[in-house]
Amino acid sequence: MIRQWLIRLQWVLDVQFGLAPDRLLKAVLKMPRFLGEWLAFRRAWSGELRLMPCLHDRSAEGGDARSEYFWQDLLVARAIHDAAPERHVDVGSRVDGFVAHVASFREIEVFDVRPVRSEVPGVVFRQADLMRAESLPGRPEEGYCDSLSCLHALEHFGLGRYGDPIDPQGAERGLANMATLLRPGGRFYLSVPIGRERVEFNANRVFSPRALLDLAGASGLVLDHLVVIRGGQVLREAATEAWLAELSSSEYSLGLFVFVKSPRS
Repeated sequence: MIRQWLIRLQWVLDVQFGLAPDRLLKAVLKMPRFLGEWLAFRRAWSGELRLMPCLHDRSAEGGDARSEYFWQDLLVARAIHDAAPERHVDVGSRVDGFVAHVASFREIEVFDVRPVRSEVPGVVFRQADLMRAESLPGRPEEGYCDSLSCLHALEHFGLGRYGDPIDPQGAERGLANMATLLRPGGRFYLSVPIGRERVEFNANRVFSPRALLDLAGASGLVLDHLVVIRGGQVLREAATEAWLAELSSSEYSLGLFVFVKSPRS
Protein backbone atom coordinates (compact mmCIF):
# COMPACT_ATOMS: atom_id res chain seq x y z
CA MET A 1 0.00 0.00 0.00
CA ILE A 2 2.83 2.42 0.88
CA ARG A 3 4.61 1.62 -2.39
CA GLN A 4 1.43 2.33 -4.39
CA TRP A 5 0.95 5.62 -2.54
CA LEU A 6 4.53 6.67 -3.28
CA ILE A 7 4.15 5.80 -6.98
CA ARG A 8 0.97 7.88 -7.15
CA LEU A 9 2.63 10.79 -5.33
CA GLN A 10 5.59 10.68 -7.70
CA TRP A 11 3.23 10.73 -10.70
CA VAL A 12 1.34 13.76 -9.36
CA LEU A 13 4.54 15.67 -8.56
CA ASP A 14 6.18 14.86 -11.89
CA VAL A 15 3.37 14.95 -14.45
CA GLN A 16 1.09 17.55 -12.87
CA PHE A 17 3.49 19.88 -11.04
CA GLY A 18 6.72 19.35 -12.97
CA LEU A 19 8.62 18.14 -9.89
CA ALA A 20 10.54 14.87 -10.11
CA PRO A 21 12.83 14.38 -7.05
CA ASP A 22 13.95 10.90 -8.11
CA ARG A 23 14.84 12.08 -11.62
CA LEU A 24 16.71 15.08 -10.18
CA LEU A 25 18.79 12.81 -7.92
CA LYS A 26 19.64 10.49 -10.81
CA ALA A 27 20.67 13.48 -12.94
CA VAL A 28 22.99 14.79 -10.22
CA LEU A 29 24.65 11.37 -9.91
CA LYS A 30 25.21 11.21 -13.67
CA MET A 31 26.75 14.69 -13.99
CA PRO A 32 30.39 13.72 -13.22
CA ARG A 33 30.51 11.28 -16.13
CA PHE A 34 28.85 13.81 -18.42
CA LEU A 35 31.35 16.52 -17.49
CA GLY A 36 34.32 14.18 -17.99
CA GLU A 37 33.12 13.16 -21.45
CA TRP A 38 32.38 16.77 -22.37
CA LEU A 39 35.90 17.84 -21.42
CA ALA A 40 37.44 14.98 -23.42
CA PHE A 41 35.34 15.90 -26.48
CA ARG A 42 36.10 19.61 -26.13
CA ARG A 43 39.86 19.00 -26.18
CA ALA A 44 39.55 17.18 -29.53
CA TRP A 45 36.95 19.48 -31.17
CA SER A 46 37.68 22.86 -32.76
CA GLY A 47 34.18 23.74 -34.05
CA GLU A 48 31.21 25.35 -32.33
CA LEU A 49 30.16 23.42 -29.25
CA ARG A 50 27.01 23.92 -27.20
CA LEU A 51 25.82 22.07 -24.13
CA MET A 52 22.57 20.06 -24.20
CA PRO A 53 22.86 17.29 -21.62
CA CYS A 54 20.92 14.06 -22.23
CA LEU A 55 21.65 12.33 -18.96
CA HIS A 56 19.11 9.52 -18.86
CA ASP A 57 19.24 7.95 -22.32
CA ARG A 58 22.42 5.96 -21.64
CA SER A 59 20.69 3.78 -19.03
CA ALA A 60 17.39 3.40 -20.91
CA GLU A 61 16.52 0.41 -23.08
CA GLY A 62 16.54 0.74 -26.87
CA GLY A 63 12.75 0.64 -26.86
CA ASP A 64 9.88 -0.14 -24.50
CA ALA A 65 7.64 -3.03 -25.54
CA ARG A 66 6.17 -3.48 -22.06
CA SER A 67 3.75 -0.56 -22.01
CA GLU A 68 0.05 -1.40 -22.01
CA TYR A 69 -0.39 1.33 -24.64
CA PHE A 70 2.12 -0.43 -26.87
CA TRP A 71 0.27 -3.74 -26.61
CA GLN A 72 -3.28 -2.43 -26.97
CA ASP A 73 -2.34 -0.29 -30.00
CA LEU A 74 -0.53 -3.17 -31.67
CA LEU A 75 -3.17 -5.83 -30.99
CA VAL A 76 -6.17 -3.74 -32.07
CA ALA A 77 -4.47 -2.28 -35.16
CA ARG A 78 -3.58 -5.80 -36.32
CA ALA A 79 -7.14 -6.99 -35.68
CA ILE A 80 -8.57 -4.14 -37.77
CA HIS A 81 -6.11 -4.84 -40.56
CA ASP A 82 -7.15 -8.50 -40.67
CA ALA A 83 -10.89 -7.74 -40.44
CA ALA A 84 -10.77 -5.04 -43.17
CA PRO A 85 -14.03 -3.29 -42.11
CA GLU A 86 -15.90 -0.94 -44.39
CA ARG A 87 -15.74 2.00 -41.97
CA HIS A 88 -13.69 2.23 -38.78
CA VAL A 89 -14.38 4.91 -36.19
CA ASP A 90 -12.22 5.63 -33.15
CA VAL A 91 -13.25 7.50 -30.02
CA GLY A 92 -10.58 9.30 -28.06
CA SER A 93 -7.58 6.99 -28.54
CA ARG A 94 -4.04 8.31 -28.86
CA VAL A 95 -3.49 10.04 -32.18
CA ASP A 96 0.30 9.56 -31.96
CA GLY A 97 -0.12 5.88 -31.20
CA PHE A 98 -3.10 3.76 -32.19
CA VAL A 99 -4.59 6.20 -34.73
CA ALA A 100 -1.24 6.53 -36.51
CA HIS A 101 -0.95 2.72 -36.64
CA VAL A 102 -4.32 2.35 -38.35
CA ALA A 103 -3.87 5.36 -40.66
CA SER A 104 -0.74 3.71 -42.06
CA PHE A 105 -2.89 1.16 -43.91
CA ARG A 106 -6.47 2.52 -44.10
CA GLU A 107 -8.71 5.52 -43.46
CA ILE A 108 -9.95 6.08 -39.93
CA GLU A 109 -12.44 8.57 -38.47
CA VAL A 110 -11.57 9.98 -35.05
CA PHE A 111 -14.12 11.46 -32.62
CA ASP A 112 -12.81 13.47 -29.68
CA VAL A 113 -14.35 15.94 -27.23
CA ARG A 114 -11.35 18.21 -27.85
CA PRO A 115 -10.71 19.85 -31.20
CA VAL A 116 -7.99 18.37 -33.41
CA ARG A 117 -6.79 20.92 -35.95
CA SER A 118 -4.06 18.86 -37.57
CA GLU A 119 -4.50 17.55 -41.08
CA VAL A 120 -3.29 13.97 -41.32
CA PRO A 121 -3.51 11.77 -44.43
CA GLY A 122 -5.97 8.96 -43.88
CA VAL A 123 -7.50 10.51 -40.74
CA VAL A 124 -10.84 12.35 -40.57
CA PHE A 125 -11.26 14.27 -37.31
CA ARG A 126 -14.63 15.12 -35.81
CA GLN A 127 -15.22 16.97 -32.55
CA ALA A 128 -17.97 15.26 -30.59
CA ASP A 129 -19.02 14.71 -26.98
CA LEU A 130 -19.90 11.02 -26.83
CA MET A 131 -21.85 11.60 -23.62
CA ARG A 132 -24.43 13.53 -25.68
CA ALA A 133 -26.43 11.50 -28.19
CA GLU A 134 -27.06 14.59 -30.33
CA SER A 135 -23.32 14.77 -31.08
CA LEU A 136 -23.40 11.48 -32.95
CA PRO A 137 -23.68 11.12 -36.73
CA GLY A 138 -26.09 8.81 -38.50
CA ARG A 139 -29.35 7.30 -37.28
CA PRO A 140 -29.17 5.15 -34.10
CA GLU A 141 -31.45 2.48 -35.54
CA GLU A 142 -29.14 1.98 -38.53
CA GLY A 143 -25.67 2.38 -37.05
CA TYR A 144 -22.84 4.41 -38.52
CA CYS A 145 -19.88 2.04 -38.75
CA ASP A 146 -19.08 -1.66 -38.74
CA SER A 147 -15.92 -1.28 -36.64
CA LEU A 148 -15.31 0.88 -33.57
CA SER A 149 -12.51 1.43 -31.08
CA CYS A 150 -12.10 3.33 -27.83
CA LEU A 151 -8.74 2.65 -26.20
CA HIS A 152 -7.90 4.03 -22.76
CA ALA A 153 -10.52 6.78 -23.11
CA LEU A 154 -13.91 5.75 -21.68
CA GLU A 155 -12.53 5.89 -18.13
CA HIS A 156 -12.12 9.68 -18.46
CA PHE A 157 -15.69 10.50 -19.52
CA GLY A 158 -17.43 12.94 -17.19
CA LEU A 159 -14.42 13.72 -14.97
CA GLY A 160 -13.53 17.05 -16.58
CA ARG A 161 -9.93 16.07 -17.31
CA TYR A 162 -10.15 16.87 -21.01
CA GLY A 163 -12.65 19.73 -20.85
CA ASP A 164 -15.68 17.44 -20.87
CA PRO A 165 -18.63 18.34 -18.62
CA ILE A 166 -18.74 16.78 -15.15
CA ASP A 167 -21.08 13.78 -15.21
CA PRO A 168 -20.87 10.90 -12.70
CA GLN A 169 -22.72 8.74 -15.25
CA GLY A 170 -20.52 9.89 -18.12
CA ALA A 171 -18.98 6.47 -18.76
CA GLU A 172 -22.37 4.75 -18.84
CA ARG A 173 -23.78 7.34 -21.24
CA GLY A 174 -20.68 7.20 -23.40
CA LEU A 175 -20.74 3.42 -23.68
CA ALA A 176 -24.43 3.37 -24.58
CA ASN A 177 -23.95 6.09 -27.21
CA MET A 178 -20.95 4.34 -28.74
CA ALA A 179 -23.01 1.16 -29.04
CA THR A 180 -25.55 3.07 -31.18
CA LEU A 181 -22.76 3.98 -33.61
CA LEU A 182 -22.12 0.32 -34.34
CA ARG A 183 -24.09 -1.62 -36.94
CA PRO A 184 -25.46 -5.05 -36.02
CA GLY A 185 -22.66 -7.59 -36.36
CA GLY A 186 -19.98 -4.89 -36.03
CA ARG A 187 -16.97 -5.22 -33.74
CA PHE A 188 -16.08 -2.91 -30.86
CA TYR A 189 -12.56 -2.80 -29.37
CA LEU A 190 -12.69 -1.23 -25.89
CA SER A 191 -9.85 -0.94 -23.40
CA VAL A 192 -10.25 0.42 -19.85
CA PRO A 193 -8.54 0.05 -16.47
CA ILE A 194 -10.05 -2.84 -14.52
CA GLY A 195 -9.75 -3.87 -10.87
CA ARG A 196 -11.42 -2.70 -7.67
CA GLU A 197 -14.19 -0.43 -8.88
CA ARG A 198 -13.45 3.21 -8.04
CA VAL A 199 -13.05 6.76 -9.34
CA GLU A 200 -9.64 8.43 -9.12
CA PHE A 201 -10.78 12.01 -9.63
CA ASN A 202 -10.10 13.62 -12.01
CA ALA A 203 -7.74 11.18 -13.70
CA ASN A 204 -9.83 8.12 -14.46
CA ARG A 205 -12.18 5.39 -13.36
CA VAL A 206 -11.25 1.78 -12.69
CA PHE A 207 -14.03 -0.59 -13.73
CA SER A 208 -15.18 -3.88 -12.34
CA PRO A 209 -15.03 -6.15 -15.41
CA ARG A 210 -18.34 -7.83 -14.51
CA ALA A 211 -20.08 -4.44 -14.12
CA LEU A 212 -18.67 -3.31 -17.46
CA LEU A 213 -19.91 -6.47 -19.17
CA ASP A 214 -23.37 -5.88 -17.73
CA LEU A 215 -23.39 -2.31 -19.07
CA ALA A 216 -22.24 -3.49 -22.47
CA GLY A 217 -24.86 -6.24 -22.55
CA ALA A 218 -27.61 -3.71 -21.85
CA SER A 219 -26.57 -1.92 -25.06
CA GLY A 220 -26.61 -5.08 -27.18
CA LEU A 221 -22.86 -5.76 -27.03
CA VAL A 222 -21.81 -9.40 -26.72
CA LEU A 223 -18.31 -10.25 -25.50
CA ASP A 224 -16.19 -12.07 -28.09
CA HIS A 225 -13.05 -12.24 -25.96
CA LEU A 226 -11.14 -10.42 -23.23
CA VAL A 227 -7.42 -9.71 -23.20
CA VAL A 228 -5.76 -8.56 -19.97
CA ILE A 229 -2.51 -6.58 -20.08
CA ARG A 230 -0.61 -6.48 -16.81
CA GLY A 231 3.03 -5.76 -16.07
CA GLY A 232 4.04 -5.95 -19.72
CA GLN A 233 2.38 -9.35 -20.17
CA VAL A 234 -0.62 -10.15 -22.36
CA LEU A 235 -3.05 -12.66 -20.83
CA ARG A 236 -5.98 -14.16 -22.66
CA GLU A 237 -8.28 -16.57 -20.87
CA ALA A 238 -11.91 -17.53 -20.99
CA ALA A 239 -13.94 -14.84 -19.22
CA THR A 240 -15.22 -17.15 -16.49
CA GLU A 241 -16.95 -15.73 -13.43
CA ALA A 242 -14.03 -16.90 -11.30
CA TRP A 243 -11.52 -15.01 -13.44
CA LEU A 244 -13.71 -11.90 -13.53
CA ALA A 245 -13.99 -12.02 -9.74
CA GLU A 246 -10.21 -12.31 -9.42
CA LEU A 247 -9.70 -9.33 -11.73
CA SER A 248 -12.30 -7.30 -9.81
CA SER A 249 -10.43 -7.81 -6.55
CA SER A 250 -7.03 -6.87 -8.00
CA GLU A 251 -5.55 -3.37 -7.86
CA TYR A 252 -5.09 -2.71 -11.58
CA SER A 253 -4.87 -4.27 -15.03
CA LEU A 254 -5.81 -3.05 -18.47
CA GLY A 255 -8.77 -4.92 -19.91
CA LEU A 256 -9.12 -5.07 -23.69
CA PHE A 257 -12.69 -6.15 -24.43
CA VAL A 258 -13.71 -7.17 -27.93
CA PHE A 259 -17.48 -7.01 -28.42
CA VAL A 260 -19.82 -7.86 -31.29
CA LYS A 261 -23.06 -5.89 -31.73
CA SER A 262 -26.04 -8.19 -31.46
CA PRO A 263 -28.19 -8.36 -34.62
CA ARG A 264 -31.28 -7.99 -32.42
CA SER A 265 -30.23 -4.69 -30.82
